[in-house]
Formats: sequence, structure tokens, C-alpha cells
Amino acid sequence: MANQRNGRQAVRNGGSGIPGWGLFLGGVVIGIIVCAIVVWSGRLPSLRRNDQPQANPNAVAEKGSAPGIAGSSAASSASQFDFYKVLPEKEVVIPSTELSAMAKAEQQKAAAANNASASAPAVASAEQATSSAGGYVLQVGSFPDASKADAKKAQLALQGFTAHVQTITLDGQTWNRVQIGPFASATELQRVQKRLSDAGIHAIPLKEK
Repeated sequence: MANQRNGRQAVRNGGSGIPGWGLFLGGVVIGIIVCAIVVWSGRLPSLRRNDQPQANPNAVAEKGSAPGIAGSSAASSASQFDFYKVLPEKEVVIPSTELSAMAKAEQQKAAAANNASASAPAVASAEQATSSAGGYVLQVGSFPDASKADAKKAQLALQGFTAHVQTITLDGQTWNRVQIGPFASATELQRVQKRLSDAGIHAIPLKEK
């Protein structure tokens, strides 16, 4: 019986095939081979994806020779709109300080003339006193494009201002001027200009020569 047990013990100890250290060494060798294959495959052009953006080592940034969008749009806007298109032989732009002085003088003259008649408004008298002089207008803009002038006129109408479009030719260029008026006095012109300013609308005062 003892001999049989010893025989089975020998079979269990010696029948394991490959020893443990041999399995460990084999695993290390397989791992090294797999890593080598992965590294080497990364160097092969045929295994790279061609559908992704590729870096261009020879790329050079282009010089900004053309104007930017903001600059070009500003230049275009300036060429399509101008407040100060006037006829030098027929009209002049009235500076704000001069306009204020003219309106004040009118009001003082009207007050003196109507000192005995308190029922007559000073503004109305001022308009009558200067009705024989040259007319006044407020110019809101001047456009080469007639449709833009009509659009500006419509915009003013929505805000309660009655404007008209006057077409002129200046230095061979046709301009469509959007104007409000005429006014009989500087006082009335200044009053309407203030209304426009309060509405955020810029306008220049003109006086006929």
C-alpha cells in the first residue's frame, strides 16, 4: 500500500508538464513580440488613416494684403451715404452756433414787435417776419441709390416726420437727398432739428442763398 501511495505522489509531482517559471518566461516573450508589432505597425504609412487632416510642414501663413470685412463695409457705407451733399451756388450749411444765434435774434425781434399783442405767439411772428427771406431745410441724408433714399423717407414717416426726396447732380454724380422742410424761419428749423435729435436722427440745417 505504501508503494502505491508513493507512486501516485510521484505521478502528481512529475506529471505537471511545463514548470511555472517556464510559463512566466513564455508570457514575457509573447508580450515583447506584441509590443514590437504594435510599434512597428505605427511606422508603416499603409496602416495610417488617410481620412484625417494631415499636417503640412511646409505651410506658410498668407500675408494680409486685402482689407478686412469691417474696413471694406465701412468704406462701402461711406460711399453710399453722405449728409453734406449740397449745391454750393444755391445753399449753405448753417453751423449750430450760428443757427442758435439766428433763432435767438428772431425770437427777440418777434417779442419786441408783438409786445402790445400778447395773444400772438412769438414763434409765429418770427416765422412771418422772415417769410420773405431764403428758405430753410433739414437734410437727413443723401444717397446715390434712389431706393435707399425712399427707404429713409419711409423710416422718417413712421417716426412722425414728413420728408421729401430731391434729386441733384453734383460733380457728375446723381444724389437723392432726403430733406424735411422748407421752414420759414431758423426758429422753426431748430425746433424740428431738436425733435429729430431726440429721436436719434442726425440732420444738417441748410439755408438757401
